[in-house]
Amino acid sequence: MSDQGERERRPSRTPARATTWPPRKAGDAALDAGSFLPSISETIHSWVRAEAGPGRSLPWVPVAFGVGIALYFAADHEPILAIVAPFALILCLAAFLSRRRRFFPVVVMIAATASGFAIATLKSARVAHVVLTKPVYSASIKGFVETHEERERTDRFVLRVEEMDVPRGQTKIDRVRLSVRKGAAPEVGSFVELKARLQPPLPPQRPGSYDFSRDMYFAGIGASGFAMGAIKTVEAPKSGGMYLRYAALMQSMRDAIDARIRSVLSGDNRAIATALLTGRRDAITMPVNDAMFISGLGHVLSISGYHMAVVAGVVFFGVRALLALFPILTVTFAIKKWSALAALIAATFYLLLSGAEVATQRSYFMTAVVLIAVMVDRRAITFRTLAVAAMIVLVFAPESLVHPSFQMSFAATLGLVAIVQISMPNLFASPENSKVARAALWGGREIAALAMASLIAGLATTPYAAFHFHRITPYGVLANLAAMPVVSAVVMPAGLLGLIAIPFGLDGLFWRLMDAGIVWMVAVSQWVAALPGAIGRMASFSSGALAAMSIGIVMLGLLRTPLRWAGAGVIVLATLWAVAAPKPDILVAGDGYAVGVRGRDGLLRVMRTGKDAFMMREWLAADADPRTASDAALSDGVSCDEAGCVTARADGRLVALSLKQEALADDCTQAAVVVTLRQPPSDCQAFVIGPDTLKQQGTLSLRKTTSGFEINAIKPRGVDRPWAPAIVDAEPQSGAPKRAQPVDATPTESDLQAED
Repeated sequence: MSDQGERERRPSRTPARATTWPPRKAGDAALDAGSFLPSISETIHSWVRAEAGPGRSLPWVPVAFGVGIALYFAADHEPILAIVAPFALILCLAAFLSRRRRFFPVVVMIAATASGFAIATLKSARVAHVVLTKPVYSASIKGFVETHEERERTDRFVLRVEEMDVPRGQTKIDRVRLSVRKGAAPEVGSFVELKARLQPPLPPQRPGSYDFSRDMYFAGIGASGFAMGAIKTVEAPKSGGMYLRYAALMQSMRDAIDARIRSVLSGDNRAIATALLTGRRDAITMPVNDAMFISGLGHVLSISGYHMAVVAGVVFFGVRALLALFPILTVTFAIKKWSALAALIAATFYLLLSGAEVATQRSYFMTAVVLIAVMVDRRAITFRTLAVAAMIVLVFAPESLVHPSFQMSFAATLGLVAIVQISMPNLFASPENSKVARAALWGGREIAALAMASLIAGLATTPYAAFHFHRITPYGVLANLAAMPVVSAVVMPAGLLGLIAIPFGLDGLFWRLMDAGIVWMVAVSQWVAALPGAIGRMASFSSGALAAMSIGIVMLGLLRTPLRWAGAGVIVLATLWAVAAPKPDILVAGDGYAVGVRGRDGLLRVMRTGKDAFMMREWLAADADPRTASDAALSDGVSCDEAGCVTARADGRLVALSLKQEALADDCTQAAVVVTLRQPPSDCQAFVIGPDTLKQQGTLSLRKTTSGFEINAIKPRGVDRPWAPAIVDAEPQSGAPKRAQPVDATPTESDLQAED
């Protein structure tokens, strides 16, 4: 009995439910369904608690802030600042008051989202200016030259307008961007008088494509065009101000550096050297520019995080090595902090010299935060550093969120920071006698680190390159492994030493060293671009798919628990969403002079009366079509005469482009779709896209559905933004409107420069 009582008093040996996965060791009994689900739930809950722990929310604040900015750009009309700003302030106050509450992280994210929305609204109100809505064929303008840039065939400059003769119904534009023949652009800071032909800022070339007019609006530019005749430099009626004097000083420095480089180098090598040091990259010829981007080395042509890091790193280690030569300094002073200060000064000068574009500002802020962390004895490369840099850029330039340079650079940097904090410790923590340690003696770890960094940065930027440029770089890692060590060890250090040597007249040697490295880089880019399958094309997809990919990348980068792998699942689903995106059946240019129709072979057939090469390139790229704008195959199956053109859709039904009134009678009875700038008859049996629709909505894409056509427009009905004002009073036209003459203001790839 006593033994039985003792056994009854012993604690039960029945195993309790596990709270982590896997719930039991190999020797445990199998789980039944009742214990499996609670275990998973408890595990996920513990992961969520860990992700919401103290100090883990800061990197997510700029993400929420960016969501607010994205909501601003998605709005149909301009928000009311007097309501938006107080609302954001109230939410920020609520977040401050709830800082000791359990729901504090949620309130902070909501406040950050509202703050991003308010900041974007405030920036739009601060830069508000007049935007040209109709072409001006001859305008007399006087003003100050603010910027000057070289391009392959022309030059381009921005003019701050002081006087302007405008037609009735138009308001004076504050700034215009004008193109002139090569070498004819006036000096920065000069006051000039000229005649110009002006066009409204370039709208998207198809629904969903990049909006250059939005960029121009936030840059304060209300029109683009080209100068006609002579440009006269005249006496200014007033001072141009401090900013103009600063711009003239920096431009003179860039011109002087370019002149020194030009005295030794020539052609694309000279243009690339100038681009790396001054940010003036538009003089590079198209074949070399294309090879650089196809190979995945295009990021070298734009001053971004890599260049800023090299400049700061070379100065930091150079100054530290120099100071280390004096033992009394190393013992008495913190030469590491002095070196960081010198690197910060050098980075600041590089920022100003390169033009301080938004991508360069992002790079500078990131570098500055790292260097300041060194000076105050804090850990330099962390997610918090990246978060602070992102917040600084988004506060001062919220419009950068929708630019590919910001998206690609922060995606790449997020991946690299994740490598530094997660993968690098494992890579460099190998036993001394291991094969990895022996390989490290021959640079194995450094090569592995470079390969991993190139791979991660390339993968992180792929969605944005596919969305904006409709291409991917399958051999990007190969090109970067072959070229970037030379660029880092030869090209950039030689360029910096060349800048230092200019006052002493000893810079020629360094330009020649720089030239040798550039020759290798260009050779690598051309070799990789010529490899089979080097040009990876991707058809256009929705911004929703891109947003989902961005969410997945952020989850993979910022989450620390196994929840991060849910980000990979999100990326996979978003990729399937992007790949399955349907292509339009018909594309109609906003001026009504070009129509693309998808034929039976799945390719576009284009009816056009002009030669808008830029629009054709955009249409074909978005269609993942390898043909060029001048390819004769674009007009296969198209029949044209003086009255218009006609071609067949995939289902055999006709689409007509009617240029004359007399053509409408036949087209309305024989074609399923008619595009015309004339007023169609009221009894037209076809689906008509007329002048009123094109004037109000611009370029259209149509996709056939069972119930008719699904229409997308670059300016949908009800959308009215400052950079794309809605046109509501479209008057019927008895004749076709006068077609605007081509303007040499076509954007180049550098206008959508992708940096990392």
